Amino acid sequence: MLKNNPLFLALDFPDGDKAINFLQAHNLYQVPVKVGMELYYQEGPSIIGRLKDQGHPIFLDLKLHDIPNTVKKAMKGMASLGVDVINVHAAGGKEMINAAQQGLEEGTPTGEKKPKLLAVTQLTSTSSQVLMDELLISKSMEETVSHYAKLSRDAGADGVVCSVHEADWIHTLCGDDFMTVTPGIRLKGNAIDDQIRIATPEEARKRGADAIVIGRSITNSQDPKAAYAEAKKEWEDEKRTTSSQSFI
Repeated sequence: MLKNNPLFLALDFPDGDKAINFLQAHNLYQVPVKVGMELYYQEGPSIIGRLKDQGHPIFLDLKLHDIPNTVKKAMKGMASLGVDVINVHAAGGKEMINAAQQGLEEGTPTGEKKPKLLAVTQLTSTSSQVLMDELLISKSMEETVSHYAKLSRDAGADGVVCSVHEADWIHTLCGDDFMTVTPGIRLKGNAIDDQIRIATPEEARKRGADAIVIGRSITNSQDPKAAYAEAKKEWEDEKRTTSSQSFI
């Protein structure tokens, strides 16, 4: 399904019932979804089972960042959940990213597909000023993201979570088969909220993103189903004029 529709809807809801009810109320059946910390930490693995039962491809967005052995054990356990995509923070380093991949390989049940492992380069809420003044990273955003992307590739990750504005040159650096998943997606005219480096679905596709994550433009819309359809149309219209790998 993700080959035909790599648009993950961010389910940023406080509990599972609200998330499931939203999907059902707006006829968003079997659309790919992203489950982040807010929802997963309230509901645990049960929300993954409920969404899988309804046919939703799942990106489990927990951004693990810990010592390699801890991350490996956590990934080994989560591999059995049957999600399609999962992630870590690239800032954890090469050994940690590699350990995460090993955990997924060891924990995936025989005969099932291993989740794709992505590494987060820099959050889309992080500005160049924050990078320099608060994180004390003296390199530019482009240099930092490039370094993290190459490090992630060398460590065995399947791709990265990055800003739309970085997707094209990450492919240039790391290859077309190295996936780029871009959050911070907004429909035209929507508020940017707490994101800094944002873009529309059309721009994401034009810049070479393999998949996008879109949340509040859909969940805060008066007509979420129509808003999701609009995002998908923008993506598909632009996709017809560009070439790229299929996502998963």
